[in-house]
Amino acid sequence: MIAMLATYGDRTADQVRERIDSLELAWLIHQVEQRHGVVLDLDDDSLAEMSTVDGSLAVLNKVLTGG
Repeated sequence: MIAMLATYGDRTADQVRERIDSLELAWLIHQVEQRHGVVLDLDDDSLAEMSTVDGSLAVLNKVLTGG
C-alpha cells in the first residue's frame, strides 16, 4: 500500500508520511479499485479511520477480505 501511495506525487516509499490527507486517500482508493477490480463503497466511519497508513491498511484489509 505504501508503494501505491508513493505513486501519488512520484515519491519514494520512504517519503510517504503516516498521516494521509484527503487527496492521498482518494488516490489510494482509486488505485485499490483499479488493482482489485472492485468498487469500494466506504461509509463515513471507515473513511475517518483511513486518515493514517495503518488505519487505511486495516480498513482495506477488512473490506477486501470480507472480514
